Amino acid sequence: MLTIKLARGNVRRSVRDFSIYFATLAFASCLLYSFLASTDYLLALDLTLDQRASFAKAGEVLQAFAVFIDVIFCFLLGYANAFLLRRRKREFGLYLIVGLEPRGVAAVLAVECTLVGTVALACGLFLGWLLSPVFSLVAAFVFGAPWRPALVFSFASAAQCACSFIVISAIAAVASVRGVCKRPIVELIHADKVPEKRRLAGVRSLRVQKIAAAILLALVWGVCLLQPGYFIVFIIPMGFVALFGSYFLIRVLYATVPERLRRRPERYWAGVTPFTVRQLEARTESGAMAMAAECVLLAASMCMTLAGLAFSVGMRAGSLGQSAQALLPVAYSCVFYGAAFLVAAAAVLALQQLAQASEAGCSYRTLAVLGAPEGMRRASVRVQVGASFALPTAIACAHCIFGFVLIGVLSVMTGAEGFLPLAGGTLAFTLCVLVVYCLLCMRVCQAEV
Repeated sequence: MLTIKLARGNVRRSVRDFSIYFATLAFASCLLYSFLASTDYLLALDLTLDQRASFAKAGEVLQAFAVFIDVIFCFLLGYANAFLLRRRKREFGLYLIVGLEPRGVAAVLAVECTLVGTVALACGLFLGWLLSPVFSLVAAFVFGAPWRPALVFSFASAAQCACSFIVISAIAAVASVRGVCKRPIVELIHADKVPEKRRLAGVRSLRVQKIAAAILLALVWGVCLLQPGYFIVFIIPMGFVALFGSYFLIRVLYATVPERLRRRPERYWAGVTPFTVRQLEARTESGAMAMAAECVLLAASMCMTLAGLAFSVGMRAGSLGQSAQALLPVAYSCVFYGAAFLVAAAAVLALQQLAQASEAGCSYRTLAVLGAPEGMRRASVRVQVGASFALPTAIACAHCIFGFVLIGVLSVMTGAEGFLPLAGGTLAFTLCVLVVYCLLCMRVCQAEV
């Protein structure tokens, strides 16, 4: 009972932190449920008997693809848990100091995750039901079925979503508990005061990273253009190659751009620019891999969304309209994966910026004591958040140039039409979502500092 009271009090007291975690869980469960209920959305429409039989078979294919959605959200929940623990290490250290056993801390953390997860799952399922007309519109658009707005709830899909969600949340909670219990008390208490150790920061290491970035990116882009068959077959290993290539490129940019800026004193010493640059440099170690993952997720989101639209809507408009029916389940899965990747990338970006803003709060308060106006401090936050969104977006767009070329070639070979409008619409929609996320993050981060 004491554990439950303590957990409930923690959730109420840290409502801002838990609201971010809650929103991530709710959106994850909403998307997972909506993907599982896709066939129910279609069968609720006015369809012929042949269409119903075809879409019922398509549901079997979609169920097989659901496991990959689980993997995506397992990664997302793991990152959300890491964000929450990063901000509360000192609190857990204090629990240990006052005499609470490690298993007691683990029990508090488990109850917190259970409370927030249960409410988030319920809200996610409710949101999925509320947005079912929108998701059914997307499904009808891809499958070429007539659409009418209708609220649809699938109990079977909700049960399957709940089971998957419980398993994923349990895995994330166990990882979180282990991460807290293995840390010494001193490390937990002073976690917010320990600066990051910069690795691979020398001139020679920088050269090696430049070469590694060039080789890895040339490999993935070259295979995509010159050996598209191998790229499709080995798309997951190619994704990891792109991940590490982007990682080394981001590290190189974090090292070279500030140095070039320092060579222009009239710009570097203007306002609080030195402070802003140092804040960006201080997060190289913790931010580079997360930003590289965001690059790959964004690129995969845009490419899969475009592929799904090209091989459903584009082929329906082309000369292979009837033969394209077999590709519709795969095409719909691609569109939904694109949405899942986009949500995951935007959520990781937002969590990363909020965590860094919280950790930099003391630095900004010191800056205010030194006399920096509030406008300058807010401008510094906007520059940091904007740069952290712009860099992975730019690298993702570079990846998409080669991915879009490959999809364009395949669409020509299959007789699909309307590739350029679909590509432009996909890119514009992704950028609009990221801009909205960026503006929201700027507003919340400014409140933090």
